[in-house]
Amino acid sequence: MIPTIETQRLRLRAFRDSDLDGYAEYLSDPGVVCYLGHGQPLSRKETWCQMAMFLGHWSLRGYGMWAVENRQSLEFLGRVGFHHPEGWPGFEIGWVLGKQHWGKGFATEAGRVALAFAFTKLGRDSVISLIHPQNAASIAVAKRLGLSFHSEIEVGGIEVVVYRVTEAEFCAI
Repeated sequence: MIPTIETQRLRLRAFRDSDLDGYAEYLSDPGVVCYLGHGQPLSRKETWCQMAMFLGHWSLRGYGMWAVENRQSLEFLGRVGFHHPEGWPGFEIGWVLGKQHWGKGFATEAGRVALAFAFTKLGRDSVISLIHPQNAASIAVAKRLGLSFHSEIEVGGIEVVVYRVTEAEFCAI
């Protein structure tokens, strides 16, 4: 069972088939995906497979990515949540929103409630975020969430910076 979490403006919930159109639109935008993975837009089929993987992650790991929607308009905004597939360097929080939703504080708002879930419900003692070093916007979100620079690593042939927050650090903000 994937929990639903609400904030003042947002609802974090399980992905639904009806999210595919919006999510595929976002992931086909080169400006949205330029710092994700190898920076290549995803096809509709690849987007559907990613959504299915997110849902499977919940079944296999007991946590995963949530679809994020505006509570008032019910508009699909993007995703936020946790990722830790086999071979991954750690328990990671990540976020992706459609371009039209950038700069409105949605990623920070969703990230904050997701981190609270990780520390209170999942019993995590720390969370990382792997970010492309030139992704200033995601680095700013990470810092607003209390994450700080930890290291630089290579994941899947891609150089990333690791930002990290402990439960104590998160509770202090």
